[in-house]
Formats: sequence, C-alpha cells, structure tokens
Amino acid sequence: MDQKLLDILACPICKGELQYNKQAQELICKGDRVAFPIRDGIPVMLEDEARQLEASEEV
Repeated sequence: MDQKLLDILACPICKGELQYNKQAQELICKGDRVAFPIRDGIPVMLEDEARQLEASEEV
C-alpha cells in the first residue's frame, strides 16, 4: 500500500486515522473498531463493507 495514499485516507465514519494491516490486507480504525478490506490493492472504504473488530483483536 502506497504511503502517500495512507496519509490522505481517513475513516469514512469518524474521519479518524487508519492503520494498515499488511497481513490481513485491511485498513483499521481503532476509534470505531472496524476494518476496511483492501481488494486488488484498492481500499474499499464503504461502511457496509467494513467488519467489526473482535474484542480479542489488538491493533
């Protein structure tokens, strides 16, 4: 994932910072506890596509 793209992307729900999880290919919002998938190198920043993080998942 390109660092320039990561610098400008924000959570579409709260407008907060996103963390890149390279292994899971997801962008994670700690504040909302959701993960947005990255498919074919393209972040899918739709609230309906995000998954809720489990309580056991630490970021």
